Amino acid sequence: FSAGQVQYLDLAKKDSAGRLFNEERLIDKSKVTLVKWLPDTERLFLASHASGHLYLYDSGHPCVATSPQYTLVTQGEGFRVFSCKSKTPRNPVMKWAVGSGALNEFAFSPDGRWLACVSQDGVLRVFHFSSMLLQGMMRSYFGGLLCVCWSPDGRYVVTGGEDDLVTVWSFAEGRVVARGHGHKSWVNAVAFDPFTSPPPSDGDDDDGGQGDSSEDAPSVTYRFGSAGQDTQFCLWDLTEDVLEPRPPLPRPHPPIPRSLSRSNSLPQPGGGGPQISPPRFPPPLRFSTLTPRGASEDKEHKRYHSLGNISRGGGNAEKTPGGVAPGGSRGSLDMAKVLGTALCPRLHEVPLLEPLVCKKIAQERLTVLLFLEDCIVTACQEGLICTWGSPRGF
Repeated sequence: FSAGQVQYLDLAKKDSAGRLFNEERLIDKSKVTLVKWLPDTERLFLASHASGHLYLYDSGHPCVATSPQYTLVTQGEGFRVFSCKSKTPRNPVMKWAVGSGALNEFAFSPDGRWLACVSQDGVLRVFHFSSMLLQGMMRSYFGGLLCVCWSPDGRYVVTGGEDDLVTVWSFAEGRVVARGHGHKSWVNAVAFDPFTSPPPSDGDDDDGGQGDSSEDAPSVTYRFGSAGQDTQFCLWDLTEDVLEPRPPLPRPHPPIPRSLSRSNSLPQPGGGGPQISPPRFPPPLRFSTLTPRGASEDKEHKRYHSLGNISRGGGNAEKTPGGVAPGGSRGSLDMAKVLGTALCPRLHEVPLLEPLVCKKIAQERLTVLLFLEDCIVTACQEGLICTWGSPRGF
C-alpha cells in the first residue's frame, strides 16, 4: 500500500481479510514500491519502499507492535544490510538500505542467486543474495532508474528510467552492452520475451541454415519489450553483432570499493566454479501484426529532462548528464567521475539501438508489461489491462 503496509492473502483458505504486515507503520512509513516472493520459498518475501529500504519478511512470523531494532551486518558502496535484533522471531527478518531515494524495483536472476535493484539515484546494483555482497553496478545516463529485468539465461540485465532509454548491461562482463532510444518519456516497465530464447544447438551448422542471408540479417539473440509514460510499447532485438565483446572502457577513479574486488566477483575465466555458457542464436523473426516505427514519429520530447533535450543541449541536462546536482547525495555515484567509464559510457561509446516496433497502445501511461506464450499483457495508469496477439513466428 502507499502508506507502507503489505497485505498477505491465503487464497486456499478464502480469507478475504488476510494479514497486514507493517500495519502500524512502525517498520516503514513510505509507500511500498514492489513485493515479491523469494524464489523457491513459500514463506519468505521481499518488500521495497520509497524510503530506499528493502525488507525481508517471513509470513510465519508476527509483526510486533514495537519499532524494530537493527544490527549492522555488512555495508559497501551505496548500501548497508541489517538484521533485526529480537529474542523471539519477528518481522522484518532483514533490512537493506540501498542507494539514495526510492528503491523503485528489484528482480531476481532466473537461478535465484542474484538480486538486481534499481533506485531513484540512477544506479543499478546487483547483489549476491545469500552473502548480501555487491557484485556489480551501472549508472543511468540521466535521472532515476524505474524498472529492471533479467534475460532468461541470466547473462544480461535491462533497465529503463527517466533518461527515456533502455540500457542493456552484461552481468558476466560488467559493462553496458547497448542503449535503446525509442521512447519520448520515462520508461516504466521492461521485460524479456522468454519464448524467443535460443533453441538447442543444431550441431556444426553455425549459420542455422540461413546461408549467406545472415550477413544482411544478424541472428536475433534476445528479444525484449519496454513500456513508457509516453503510452508507447517498444520491441527490441539484441543481435549477435551488438553483443560482441568490445575494447573495455576505463574504470572510474577512484576505483570501485573493496566490496567489488576479485574475491567477491564472478568466477574468472579459467578459474573454478560454474561458468556461464554462451547463448545459442535463433533465426531472425518477422513481425506482421504491429507497425514498425517510422522516422516521421520522432516528435519533440515534452519533458524538459528527456534524452531528446539532452542530445539537443537544452536546459541544464547537458551540464550534468547524470541528472544529479553537484555535491549530490553520498549514496549515488558522482557523474563527474563515472561518465565515460564502464559504469556510465557516453552515448557514442556504446551501440544505440532503434526499436523494431514502437507503437502507441494506450491513452494513459503504461505501467505493466508481461510476455506470455500466446500474448503480450499490458496495463496502464487508468486501470485497463489489455492482451495483445503476439507477432511471434512471423
